[in-house]
Amino acid sequence: MARAALRQTVRAGCDPKPRNYMCGIAGIVNSRGGCVDRDQLVAMIGTLAHRGPDDRGVYSRDGAGLAHARLSIIDIEGGRQPMSVADGRLWITFNGEIFNYVELRDELIQKGHRFTTRSDTEVILHLYQEEGENCVQRLNGQWAFAIWDSLRKKLFVSRDRLGVRPVFYTQTADSFLFASEIKALLACPDVEAELDLKALDQILTFWVTLPPRTAFKNIRQLPPAHSLVLENGQVRIWQYWHLEYAPENEGADDQEPRLAEELLALLLDATRIRLRSDVPVGAYLSGGLDSTMITALTKSLVGDNLRTFSVSFDDPEFDESAYQKEASAFLHTQHRDVRCSYADIAGVFPDVIWHAEQPILRTAPAPLYMLAKLVREDGFKVVLTGEGADETMGGYDIFKEAKIRRFWGRRPESRLRPLLLKRLYPYMDGIQRQPAAYLKKFFHVNSEDLASPFFSHLPRWGLTAKLKMFLSEAVRAETQSTNGLFDLERSLPSAYGLWSTFNQAEYLETLHLLPGYILSSQGDRMAMAHSVEGRYPFLDHRVVEFAAKLPPNLKMKVLDQKHLLKRAANGLIPKSIQTRFKQPYRAPDGKSFFAGAQDYAQDMLSAENIKRDGIFNYTAVAALVAKFEGGRANSVTDDMALVGILSTQILLDQFIHRRGPRSAVLKHSTVPTPRCSIQ
Repeated sequence: MARAALRQTVRAGCDPKPRNYMCGIAGIVNSRGGCVDRDQLVAMIGTLAHRGPDDRGVYSRDGAGLAHARLSIIDIEGGRQPMSVADGRLWITFNGEIFNYVELRDELIQKGHRFTTRSDTEVILHLYQEEGENCVQRLNGQWAFAIWDSLRKKLFVSRDRLGVRPVFYTQTADSFLFASEIKALLACPDVEAELDLKALDQILTFWVTLPPRTAFKNIRQLPPAHSLVLENGQVRIWQYWHLEYAPENEGADDQEPRLAEELLALLLDATRIRLRSDVPVGAYLSGGLDSTMITALTKSLVGDNLRTFSVSFDDPEFDESAYQKEASAFLHTQHRDVRCSYADIAGVFPDVIWHAEQPILRTAPAPLYMLAKLVREDGFKVVLTGEGADETMGGYDIFKEAKIRRFWGRRPESRLRPLLLKRLYPYMDGIQRQPAAYLKKFFHVNSEDLASPFFSHLPRWGLTAKLKMFLSEAVRAETQSTNGLFDLERSLPSAYGLWSTFNQAEYLETLHLLPGYILSSQGDRMAMAHSVEGRYPFLDHRVVEFAAKLPPNLKMKVLDQKHLLKRAANGLIPKSIQTRFKQPYRAPDGKSFFAGAQDYAQDMLSAENIKRDGIFNYTAVAALVAKFEGGRANSVTDDMALVGILSTQILLDQFIHRRGPRSAVLKHSTVPTPRCSIQ
């Protein structure tokens, strides 16, 4: 049925178009009931101009203020925010899209609601009138919004299920403040910028902070799938949606054809409703299974003239342009790519940190920052992408790695089983050179670790934690009692132990790395830096819930990753892409900062700056820098350490020392213009 529907989509056309916007939001509630300073609201929203360059609006009355920066995508002439209904009682500032807007609006009209705009923003307000705080259960979309009830003096804030859209908050002596980005909070004189050392410790383990913690002290993030109410001076936060997996089971293979059709039907509808827009919609095409699948579904819905965009690299180790060109030719898209060199990565890296607002351990966000710039310069504000498939459909090497490690653990004396791990990582020279004894220790193949609830992630987290050796003695002393694994274990759902080990691994990726890094540092932040909105069909909550109930052996059959998704893609994408060896998205790391004339990196890593800030051991940092300068740095640890230290020092320079974007960071450097090619 799904494939028959797919054949009809071009003739049937797309749905009626809702009215929505990609934006930046901010707000203040005065706990003492006094007036909110409009100039402060204007300053806050002014820092988010990149998220909403088309319009700005401010509401301030009765102890509360909302602000909005708008990127017009649909209903360009109407639907300004902050928006009000109920005779001015309810006000909203909204960042995101409600994709099932059309259906909800029709339902609300049947119940007697009257609409004055065609915006999905107004739908949220009417749905809130109808169902209160539970309204978010009905939404299919990606959102961060705040509703102020002026009669009850109540603020309601919510964030989407998977954490596509960000929202941060803090409290001062007099006020509760929230915003799409931390820099908007720091625009308020009463909000101090101070690096949270416990957050840094978490990043140097998990790559991300554990919500609600952020990189800054006393500034919190609302976790994905959570809502917040501020009323009578009290803050209440709760989780409104839980990702639940079926108890451990293998499932019958005879379900596979039916489930593949169901998956295809869900993905087709998820793509269809994400094409509701009054501006052109493009697609990212990396050359992998996920993005090619979404591009194929998009093409079936929009017909000819689909524009696709990708990143290619000068360094062939990272380049996938051959697959990108093959996919574009097969699907008949108009394709452009941005070509990325070492110097390009170093040139944009300070801007990457300004928008990421946290230390990062890889340069991978930098090419995506350049890609979003290309998309915007081509006149596009919306792109569909393939994020979410790896986490929910069993695509990451970490899942395959855990399966091999458990296989080895059943016969730890085997000489052949560890060779599977070397085959898994052909691009990692360090692993290729190591004997079995080292691999057994590195991959935690022992009885104690096999019983750990975090078995799948212990090698990654252990490798990342080695970066803590670069911390100064003072920081190590202050964080020695910090135990991120204990904090994470306390947050696990009660059913976690009933899930298969495969699903446990998927949960850790979906609930932490996905929102904290993939959708943030690589996703929302890099795209919105250039006023581009990403949409993610694989993260439609219906698709995610469907995938969670799948038997693990249909996601990874033996070692065949994303097995069911590949079956669903039969005939829709090139066979070579459907069956290709998975190449994880990577970019050149530490070498980028020593291959050109980017003097700011040496300045940020100088002994003077390292000593001044006191976060890292300047002797260890100097030895690392010398290793890169001498061409002797060749390990994953070296790369992550260099990028992590540099990004932290840039963060301190920009936010703690208040020098802002670029400023002194680039005082010695020029930023290259990305080079583009057209297919």
